[in-house]
Amino acid sequence: MENSMGINLKHMIGQGWTSTRFMEEMQARRMQLSGIPDTKARFAEIYESFALPAGEAGASLASSLRRATDLRVFILCTDWCPDVIWNVPVLLRVLEDAGIPVELLPMEAHAETMDLFLTDGGRAQPIAVFIGRDGQVRGRWGARPAYIQAVMDRFKRDNPDKTQPDYGTLLDGVYREIGELYNAGQAYQEAIVKELAVLLRKFEA
Repeated sequence: MENSMGINLKHMIGQGWTSTRFMEEMQARRMQLSGIPDTKARFAEIYESFALPAGEAGASLASSLRRATDLRVFILCTDWCPDVIWNVPVLLRVLEDAGIPVELLPMEAHAETMDLFLTDGGRAQPIAVFIGRDGQVRGRWGARPAYIQAVMDRFKRDNPDKTQPDYGTLLDGVYREIGELYNAGQAYQEAIVKELAVLLRKFEA
């Protein structure tokens, strides 16, 4: 993951979308490999139903969020990426419920900003960028919970040659596997909560 520290995004404040606008602008898509029959409906369903999990992880994140009075967040994303459909509703609810200002930056309209936060040289999304009151980047999260990202990392490690004849078929299999992990229940949401709690504790150090 590329180093994004030292970047200042104060000039971007007010340039993004609200969650309401993002959901209104979304197109409904069927993503068969990812197990999403209607992206717009699934996004709204997750957004409406999510709540911090009971237990240590949820309590730890809630505690850190209460102290995060100087933070704001940009989320770089599009509405055609399955990871956005699964993860952004969780990010939005966590941040909005805590009263942390959050703006969504559609990737196509903010390509220059997106390219400041590449993952392994690519535009992985969503990327949540945490900035301080002065606009300085303090950290980032994305594009997937670590245990799901590990599936893609393993595939790329085992298949470095994108020109191999069956590369596309193998990649489709990876997307199916990732979709199954997301569809398996609330585990991925709990992973996001734990990872955000760790990230915010680093800001407090």
